[in-house]
Amino acid sequence: MLVLKTILKKLIRVGTLTIIDASGRLHKFSGRSGPTVTVNLHNNLIPWRMVITPTMAIGEGYMEGHLTIKDGTIYDFLSLLGRNIETSGQHPFHLLVESVSRLFKRFHQFNPHVLSKKNVAHHYDLSQKLYELFLDPDLQYSCAYFESPEMDLETAQENKKRHIAAKLVISPGQSVLDIGSGWGGLAIFFAKKIGAKVTGITLSEKQLKESQKKAKNERLTDLIDFYLRDYRKQTGTFDRIISVGMFEHVGVGHFQDFFMTYKNLLADDGVALLHTIGRSGPPSVTDSWVRKYIFPGGYIPALSEVLPIIENTGLIVTDIEILHAHYAETIRHWRTRFNANRDKIKTIYDERFCRMWEFYLASSEVSFRFLGMTVFQIQMVKKSGLLPLKRDYIEKLENEM
Repeated sequence: MLVLKTILKKLIRVGTLTIIDASGRLHKFSGRSGPTVTVNLHNNLIPWRMVITPTMAIGEGYMEGHLTIKDGTIYDFLSLLGRNIETSGQHPFHLLVESVSRLFKRFHQFNPHVLSKKNVAHHYDLSQKLYELFLDPDLQYSCAYFESPEMDLETAQENKKRHIAAKLVISPGQSVLDIGSGWGGLAIFFAKKIGAKVTGITLSEKQLKESQKKAKNERLTDLIDFYLRDYRKQTGTFDRIISVGMFEHVGVGHFQDFFMTYKNLLADDGVALLHTIGRSGPPSVTDSWVRKYIFPGGYIPALSEVLPIIENTGLIVTDIEILHAHYAETIRHWRTRFNANRDKIKTIYDERFCRMWEFYLASSEVSFRFLGMTVFQIQMVKKSGLLPLKRDYIEKLENEM
């Protein structure tokens, strides 16, 4: 506990954190006025694990019941830590651990065809009922687009679809490739609202079935085709290419393949868009807990890792938008809905699963609020002069939908 106390004394500058160790001793760390949280540690090894791998120790400790929150919630605890890391920065020892982890970065993100499908299934082939209990009815599992924090999730997700469609400048009859098409909501929006002909590809068998079911129910099967297919296997030429929330699963070692796919499949007068989680700071590594339990093979890129690859393919970047707090607000809604339906989710899985997802959603929201996670929307073309001179065309097209 001594080493952890030394770290926390330096870290906590805002709020008050009280830790009750396995022997019942209280350790209090205070800064200026702020939130107050009390945490119980029921295992003598957790303090040492928190020194070496904080998120793994806290995440697994919370999952297994070895770490409980006495005053507050797991979100309150993580938020308090996040606020203080934003203020004080990471401890030098944790920066050293991160630098060592970078040596294995490409190994952790090795995503050949077979492994990519397995990694996707790990997360997206869970019970659809789970996702229905915390997402919007359209099952949009990516960052929404809020006009204000007071906006409801359903409206913000519709805004996201309109915003993307406007950036792509889609016209009726144009062919659109949706890489990582999820449960089909965006593809159906393009077909139903605009009359585009959409090809959606996914590696999730459950998402594929739901997408096909939706297209059939909407009577859009003449405009939409969904396939179980890796992006590297796709052929053809498309007027528009979009990928939302899929690039995080590509892995830095496969960025070149991904953007060459964009270039090879995009028509000469086409427009493409990438919507991905990113980090506002320099390149780093995937959190070990997230990699183990939530997104194996996943990686959140820095803009400095993405743009050079795009440049090397010959694609031209025509617009970059950074959606700062939008994902934090999106996850806040998901977290609230998950907690409201926790008892129902527990009947599908178990208490440990619920705790795992509570930690996942809470830590994700904290990362977007305080720890430099953000969302990039990168617009690309093969030839210049295809888009209007002024950026206000995006809002004008949104208003027409």
